Amino acid sequence: MSDEYHMTPDEFRRWGKELVDWIADFRERVEELPVCSQVAPGEIRSKLPDAAPEAGEPFERVIEDLNRIVLPGITHWQSPSFFAYFPSNASLPSVLGDLVSTGLGVQGMLWSTSPACTELETHVLDWLVPALGLPEAFLSTAGGGGVIQDSASSATLCALLAARERATGFAATTEGTPANLTVYTSTQAHSSVEKAVRIAGLGTASMRLIETDDQFRMRPDALAAAIEEDLAAGRVPAFVSATVGTTSSLAIDPIAEIADVLARLPEDRRPWLHVDAAMAGTAAICPEMRSIHEGLERVDSYCFNPHKWMFTAFDCDCFWVRDRSVLVRALSVLPEYLRNTATESGKVIDYRDWQIPLGRRFRSLKLWFVLRWYGLDGIRHHVRRHVELAECFAAWVEEDDRFELAVPRSLNLVCFRLCGGDEDNERLLERLNATGALYLTHTRLGDRYVLRMSIGQTWTEERHVRDAWDRIREVAGRLFSE
Repeated sequence: MSDEYHMTPDEFRRWGKELVDWIADFRERVEELPVCSQVAPGEIRSKLPDAAPEAGEPFERVIEDLNRIVLPGITHWQSPSFFAYFPSNASLPSVLGDLVSTGLGVQGMLWSTSPACTELETHVLDWLVPALGLPEAFLSTAGGGGVIQDSASSATLCALLAARERATGFAATTEGTPANLTVYTSTQAHSSVEKAVRIAGLGTASMRLIETDDQFRMRPDALAAAIEEDLAAGRVPAFVSATVGTTSSLAIDPIAEIADVLARLPEDRRPWLHVDAAMAGTAAICPEMRSIHEGLERVDSYCFNPHKWMFTAFDCDCFWVRDRSVLVRALSVLPEYLRNTATESGKVIDYRDWQIPLGRRFRSLKLWFVLRWYGLDGIRHHVRRHVELAECFAAWVEEDDRFELAVPRSLNLVCFRLCGGDEDNERLLERLNATGALYLTHTRLGDRYVLRMSIGQTWTEERHVRDAWDRIREVAGRLFSE
């Protein structure tokens, strides 16, 4: 350790190379490790000292404890046998992008605080508009534009705040949020919508949870009825959040029909229409899958998460708006200490006005690295392969009379269950995850306990999916024989 306590560049070279090797070795052997961590609650903390070290320690000890303490407590989201929740693809090019971002250590709150941080982000998000077949209105050159948020939850909150201001003539920020604003989303929408409503000060009483059809898609007729009822009661419809790929079943709301409902309202009373395509949005990189975005040209904002299915390390949510002036006006606060010539010129984007916090990381680097390493063709290849594997898995389920599909397969997600009761399915899931050979999670659809098979990890191949299905049948066989 140097006399000044800091790690020197030479020491950083040595340990940086050591840790790059550690990560590479980990990725090579991750499928040999139990997918779901096997530690008990409190076990990790019990191995840590009660107080922080007074004196610095040799870095060798840090790496030793990384192996001894941290690694056993990791549930391996990068395992090819991780089929729970959603893909979380921290591909190695994106890891390198994150390394550079952290190494540069810039704050991207203003254009002037690091011009490359802002301009690369704007440009990469403009790249993705045609790559995903998104409306041209989302381009930064067309009055809209994109920004990278940490997650879809933040994107939803920003969209709601913009909607609140538009609905109140930008009075809510100065006079408080009126009690008569209403928010609409489906019963299958992500919980982040409710959290956004709470944070924005609207209160959950303002929410209208719209019924879904037999495929768990928002019903436009039910939305129309709810809006009509609220208008008759003197309430103001402010925000509609539709979903392209619900969390439970990857159901895709009919965006075009929802837009038709809103189009029947006078323009000055039309609520903001936001679309959350957190995981499913990546599929639109394949032209043949772009039907999921039908009607998107009529929405006010849209987001999806490259940190799920587009091989980019968390956190990276791409959020676009049709009219950035509304978002900027809703979120802009300019104290004296942030004033600068570039901002006052009006020629630059300051992303502090597009998000909740002031500070921001150089997130676009990892997305840029991914796009340049894989190319659009490379990403399409893997997305198509994941969908093909999900098709295979769904076919295997239908061929086994002990199992059933809870809903038709949607893209890379298969919702299935044993034909028995909920208790049998709960026991099946618990025993499967206890093996450490794979990891699945569950949901409830139509009040039935359902297992979810989400296929989309970076290194998942057919053999991993087939091994998972063999394990599922084997454990189910033991359950039936008890």
